[in-house]
Amino acid sequence: MKVLLVYPRIPETFWSFKHALRFASRKTAFPPLGLLTVAAMLPPEWEKKLVDMNATRLRDDDLRWADYVFISAMVVQQESAKEVAGRCKAFGTRVVAGGPMYRDGYAELGFEDVDHMIVGEAENVLPQFLLDLENGCAAHVYSSDERPDIESSPVPLWSLLNSRNYEMMSLQYSRGCPYNCEFCDIVIMNGHVPRTKTREQVLAELDALYAHSWRGNVFFTDDNFIGNKHKLKTDILPALVEWSHARRHPFSFFTEASVNLADDEELMRLMVDAGFNMVFVGIESPNEESLVECNKMTNTSRDLIESVKTIQRHGMQVQGGFIVGFDGDPPSIFRSQIDFIQKSGIVTAMVGVLMAPPGTPLYKRLEAEGRLQPGGTGNNTDGSTNIVPKMGLEKLTAGYKQVVSTIYSPRYYYERVRTFMAEYQPSRTLRGNYSPRYIRALFRCMWTVGVKRRGRTDFWKGFAWTVFNKPRCFPMFISLAVQGYHYQMVAAHAGPE
Repeated sequence: MKVLLVYPRIPETFWSFKHALRFASRKTAFPPLGLLTVAAMLPPEWEKKLVDMNATRLRDDDLRWADYVFISAMVVQQESAKEVAGRCKAFGTRVVAGGPMYRDGYAELGFEDVDHMIVGEAENVLPQFLLDLENGCAAHVYSSDERPDIESSPVPLWSLLNSRNYEMMSLQYSRGCPYNCEFCDIVIMNGHVPRTKTREQVLAELDALYAHSWRGNVFFTDDNFIGNKHKLKTDILPALVEWSHARRHPFSFFTEASVNLADDEELMRLMVDAGFNMVFVGIESPNEESLVECNKMTNTSRDLIESVKTIQRHGMQVQGGFIVGFDGDPPSIFRSQIDFIQKSGIVTAMVGVLMAPPGTPLYKRLEAEGRLQPGGTGNNTDGSTNIVPKMGLEKLTAGYKQVVSTIYSPRYYYERVRTFMAEYQPSRTLRGNYSPRYIRALFRCMWTVGVKRRGRTDFWKGFAWTVFNKPRCFPMFISLAVQGYHYQMVAAHAGPE
């Protein structure tokens, strides 16, 4: 059997980092971890190839070679996924599809060219499909409501990947989140009870990346990394600390967590000792009424700005997710979001319009109220949504555009960088990156951002401030400047056409 694993194109978004990656001579940010894990579950005697369309072109010869094409996609990849499936059909190549897009509620995206659909987590569903395929009786849809024990999940098949195309590698330690935010479909896909891998599995995956000659950033893709704090503090993080120290910290770690991370001093210390220097937190809104509305109770009754700064002072940059379009949002919400983002020093602030994914409590509530509409691409830059907002769609999209164009203007952006740097306390293991690739990126940044671009004065002010006040953070400043260039390019075109 010849199997081609295809990861469709991701359109330009804040998360694509398309414009920033050019400085670092990288083609895309993250590898397709799900496909690489599925590849490791397939029979070892099968021939396997991977095409990540964000890093390389999908050729007709690839499709002619394959007996089966496995596609994994998120909703934001819907156009590319449909195109790939259509090309496969033209060549008579059978398609197996899975991932977050291929599940109940998204049939309108068009699955007509998919021969076999894997709905749910592969550890549960894939073995039966492979058995039926071997016996010549494979069905159209395979699904399971059970949550698999991910201690059975294998080490991803990194040998299929050209790591030089990527800015960071990925690893998943847990699935699931203990919370129930109204707009979030994580618990629909992965459940409320966090399921975790063993210490031995995590270390084996780190060993595999290390043996694959990777040195650099590693993203723990968990829905909420701190969903099981006890296991982290007593088992996983101490093992990570030991592993990292023994190898002189070859990786820097990044993950996603709820804001109550700020309440646990020991947990933050262990994470930083292990090598975590960045965490994405869902802030959503500075408006308490909106947080209560969406059941984001971990964020209520607390000083959110102080929580962010606490994490920063412990040595982790905080990236933040923000949403506009809640029923409880007052007319002033757009200005409030801007003010909060600036005061918090959250340099990377991903702002999106509220969406109602199928199956979520929000979807069910708005469906009952007759407030759903077609649309919503999953792209966090086009202002699209499938809800009918109480404030009116025109006002919502205009306010969204105001927020992103303001926070990613050079003056606001570099003001925020300085706010963050003033609070940030780098760990003792933080080292400067002075590789040839970094030096090239540095000079490209100085020329493109510091000479050619609007806002160069703001760049040079931040450059000088960092050199004189936080010299150990200089590589981080350059990285943020490069990211800022990407955000400014994307923000210039954000909002509806």
